[in-house]
Amino acid sequence: MGTSPARGHRLREVRSGALPVPAAQRHCSVLIVGGGIAGLAAARAFARAGHDDVHLLELEDQAGGNSRGHRIAGLACPIGAHYLPLPGPQAREVSELLHELGLLRHELGRTVAEERHLCHSPQERLFIDGAWIDGLLPPAEPGSPAHAQYRAFAAAVAQAQRELGFALPSHRAPWTAAHQALDAMPFAQWLQVRGLTDARLRWYLDYSCRDDYGAPADSVSAWAGLHYFASRHGFHAPGDADGERDPVFTWPEGNAWLSERLARPLGDRLLPGRTVLQVDEGRHGVQVLAWDEALQQIEAWQADTVVLAVPLYIAARLLRSLPAALAQVVPLQPHAPWLVANLQVAEPLLQRQGAPPAWDNVVYGSDALGYVDATHQSLSPVAGATVLTAYHALSANQRPALLADDADTWAQRVVQGLAALHPDLPAKLRHVALTRHGHAMSIPMPGLRGHPALAALRAQRGRVRFAHADLAGYSVFEEAFTLGCEVALAGRAERRN
Repeated sequence: MGTSPARGHRLREVRSGALPVPAAQRHCSVLIVGGGIAGLAAARAFARAGHDDVHLLELEDQAGGNSRGHRIAGLACPIGAHYLPLPGPQAREVSELLHELGLLRHELGRTVAEERHLCHSPQERLFIDGAWIDGLLPPAEPGSPAHAQYRAFAAAVAQAQRELGFALPSHRAPWTAAHQALDAMPFAQWLQVRGLTDARLRWYLDYSCRDDYGAPADSVSAWAGLHYFASRHGFHAPGDADGERDPVFTWPEGNAWLSERLARPLGDRLLPGRTVLQVDEGRHGVQVLAWDEALQQIEAWQADTVVLAVPLYIAARLLRSLPAALAQVVPLQPHAPWLVANLQVAEPLLQRQGAPPAWDNVVYGSDALGYVDATHQSLSPVAGATVLTAYHALSANQRPALLADDADTWAQRVVQGLAALHPDLPAKLRHVALTRHGHAMSIPMPGLRGHPALAALRAQRGRVRFAHADLAGYSVFEEAFTLGCEVALAGRAERRN
């Protein structure tokens, strides 16, 4: 459920001159292609800038992209992203949105978060050495060589924050020769050079990269590995922090709570079930050809401005005339496939010793990324039926199997992996809903983030513009939302000039 590979794969069949005559002709001022977070943010920003003729075409039947949700037996659950950290000072547009939605407010000169939407305690736990422990960082005895390596990495992150500068969104931080050097090497190599080889530290850093980027530390750049920590609240060795978790917003349906509120004001200007096949920029406008999945026919759109809020490799397939920067960057930007499994269980699972059930539950050494509990935010004092959402970041060579293997095969793999931790899971399992994300997120490979083609595409103006997290080299809400806002603000600046 959740995605339709057949729709996206229509692009493989499109050939110049082979498309049928459009059955409908439509016109608008601004046409946005792609209803993920970047596309929804662009639509919102264009409307706020005074455009009253903005339409959005979305491939799937539900907008939201990687931030969509689902319901099983009346219980909401995510099929993609499931949390949003409190925004930092550079994420101004995200902060404005959260104030508008009532998630943030100004109080006595401070910014205060609405606590009922923050992740309830306990937030995270890790299964290691036969028991659950609080938090996700594997323990290390103070004074031990392992603890010394934790502290050395913490010092390196603090130095990078202080001397180089990192931000979220990333383009609001400086980009210097030192950043470029970090971007040129794999994170695992950077760690090796500094002697940071402790197995538990390296597992945690590898998990962090797979969780945020869909790829391990030997695949992502050292810039990306440091950015994960340095753009937020740093890194603290076990026992050195104050014990407080970084606060995050979360909901039973994950970030669908946000995407649904971004989509709602669009009304009938949001057109789902439209597989865009071709974008052709002309002298007096842009023509877009889209396949109406419900009516099974081509519709033609003529727009003054088109925003391609799609992954860059999709944009390259859509455009009849390819910008040089786009042709340069697409071969450098692989995308990680993901599997998200929602498992409905009839009653609470038996617990192993240690920390109690948390929102995020991770197993040390596992290839899976753990699971979140959709009813964790419930205020009910009695635990009952719930939905567990298990996340799997897959390698690129698993993409064919993700498409070809049937749901039962994948469900068995997911359940077998969790049954080793929860032997009573199979008996209590009632339903499994699987979502395949064949190209879930951009992997920030060495050399990608600092490539001049990405900066050129972010700066591109004219009738066709780009707005997608791919422009940042990796996929998170803050990047997508900010880039969507900026593409509309740039248009307003052009009109003033």
